[in-house]
Amino acid sequence: MKPVARDAAGVTQRQRRVAEELRHALAFVLQRDGLLTPAGDVVSITVSEVRVSPDLKNATAYVMPLAGRDSAEILKALKLEAAGLRYAMARQLALKHIPALRFALDTTFDQARRIEELLHQPQVARDLEAVK
Repeated sequence: MKPVARDAAGVTQRQRRVAEELRHALAFVLQRDGLLTPAGDVVSITVSEVRVSPDLKNATAYVMPLAGRDSAEILKALKLEAAGLRYAMARQLALKHIPALRFALDTTFDQARRIEELLHQPQVARDLEAVK
């Protein structure tokens, strides 16, 4: 049996392809149908990334609500709607098996903002100038 090619993070090309298809399908379903929170509000959600397990049976979708508001409530609503979203996605995809969905808050925007703040601190700017 031929070994499976993996990248530096240990992810196969197939995992990446399936994850990207899932991301597009989830974004489409959320855009078309919207997400109804327990409070009765329809919210806009950005699906920034989907990661799929090596066996392709589980997927974690990293999401960010519009303006980052009420993220805990929105994650709770997504968890409640996971089965319905999975069913709606199945109609969009040509996959034999649709992975079980989990949702997590995407923190990359916060991390990028924090790095930007650090780079603008006077002592860091001074050190960066010394390197040039």
